[in-house]
Amino acid sequence: MSSVSYSVSVISQADHLFGITMAIPALPDSSLVLSVPSWIPGSYMIREFARNVVALSAVGENEEALEVVKLDKQRWQVKSDSQAVTVTYQVYAFDLSVRSAYLSDEYGFFNGTSLFLAVDGHTDLRCEVAIRPPQNQPDWQVYTAMTEAPSNSQGHYCYTCEDYDEAIDHPVFIGNCTTTSITVDGVEFVLLFSGSTGTDLARIGEDLKPICAHHLKLFSKPAPISRYLFITLLSDTGFGGLEHRSSTALLYPRFDLPQVGESSNKTDGYITFLSLCSHELFHTWHVKRIKPDVMVTPDLSAEVYTDQLWIYEGFTSFYDDLALVRVGTISPEKYLEILGQNLTRLQQTPGRLKQSAAASSFDAWTRFYKQDASSVNHIVSYYLKGGIIALGLDLLLRQESKGQYSLDSVMQILWDQYGKDESGTPDEIIADICREHFDIDVSGYLEKVTYGTDDVPLENWLPSVGVSLHYRVKQGASDKGGTPPNASAPKRQLGATLKAAETGVTVTQVKEGLAASEAGLQVNDRIIALEGWQATDGLLHRLLEATDKPALSLSVLREGRLITLSLPVRAAHKDVCYLTIYDKTKVQKWLGL
Repeated sequence: MSSVSYSVSVISQADHLFGITMAIPALPDSSLVLSVPSWIPGSYMIREFARNVVALSAVGENEEALEVVKLDKQRWQVKSDSQAVTVTYQVYAFDLSVRSAYLSDEYGFFNGTSLFLAVDGHTDLRCEVAIRPPQNQPDWQVYTAMTEAPSNSQGHYCYTCEDYDEAIDHPVFIGNCTTTSITVDGVEFVLLFSGSTGTDLARIGEDLKPICAHHLKLFSKPAPISRYLFITLLSDTGFGGLEHRSSTALLYPRFDLPQVGESSNKTDGYITFLSLCSHELFHTWHVKRIKPDVMVTPDLSAEVYTDQLWIYEGFTSFYDDLALVRVGTISPEKYLEILGQNLTRLQQTPGRLKQSAAASSFDAWTRFYKQDASSVNHIVSYYLKGGIIALGLDLLLRQESKGQYSLDSVMQILWDQYGKDESGTPDEIIADICREHFDIDVSGYLEKVTYGTDDVPLENWLPSVGVSLHYRVKQGASDKGGTPPNASAPKRQLGATLKAAETGVTVTQVKEGLAASEAGLQVNDRIIALEGWQATDGLLHRLLEATDKPALSLSVLREGRLITLSLPVRAAHKDVCYLTIYDKTKVQKWLGL
């Protein structure tokens, strides 16, 4: 069978350039159209990967130069006259994220969506990939979940893929790293960490074993993978994860991971890492195989709109932490603390009352992935709201079926009917499953909380599993919620986020409906004085607490103008959530402990 081959080399680590030679077999077309995707599956934003493609040229079978015409921002036409064609080009790679490509003195990383041109109309051809580490780095190796082929004599690591879609769904790491592997239910999981400095790989592997086992057990056998690769790019502060069919790429702060010889206690940073791994692995079933109908064969040159991201990212966000408590990685109390923090984030998002979870899904391309300081007032996260919708649905199904059904039941049906054959789900799939398989009507609930902007009525259902929901006032900028009050509650609330400036404080966010918004404060205002005194964050909050005035005078610099605003003194809102256990037996039954 004919195949398209890609040979990848490192041109310059200092200049962050990969070189690609692409060999296209003789095809009946008089001219070929080559294209680069505009987005990468799993990250719903137009990223224009073609902007990093440089110095593209093509030659025919006799090495004669062929005419190349650029058709638009991401497509090139090659006058091939039905002969075999060799295309060479370079890709600039300096995006330290899980979505694109990166090359430095430390290592290289890329997704195929950034490096591999598609032959339009022929993406069904088999793809062969050869990757050569830089010659000045003899210790560098290549890691990917692609199917290995025999390496060639030129030092290339060689792989084969069924088609272009598979070729762009296996991220690649090139460099020195530390690795370990675990085997769970016959599936090998390989853990790779770049630039590791004493990271306790053995501990991480042992902690991931039960999480992997949970996901494998939840979905019926056989598993869709026999080998899975966790690629973790360690950095100072970076964070991210992106799912692929048999691997994931993660970006994580290196010193939030356990180091060899450290205490066995799990820090919040480490728990978050395990949750991230849980989240991306869950996507192996739920996103990579179970997927919206419009994502079965998506057009990667333009936006693909769906209302269903709340099902996919939201349900996965529900299960990522739930798996941790089910397998004993965290306690029920810690799990409820995390749930309380998620509920707090949602309560502190005014945009939840304007945008539905379905609309958030549809608008992900232009709103969720392109946020600014005022986004909190206008949008809601389909991850966050979707996760709370999933929690509510789980509780509702348990209550209506007297414990016979839960969200697990929904996931198993999704896998059996839509995941195994990757047929794609319609918009009404969740309500349809509950009605047809459980004889439970959840359409009213979903209409209100998914297509409407109602809050999920957890107060109605949490008591049935032995849990109480409480609200309190925020106790400082670092208060994430999830825990009972530990100090006297503030009486007043500003409704803005501030950061220290050389003189005074700068406004970085204003929430609608609260005192700062009512006063007319806006982002980038610098508050230099409060009631005639030089402003600091601490003084502002102290005076708000102590004053008996109905309003305070603010002196504000706005774009070089000095203005005076009147800040109304308003009572603090109870928008911080925490959960408590009142019936441990019910909680254990709910969580499957």
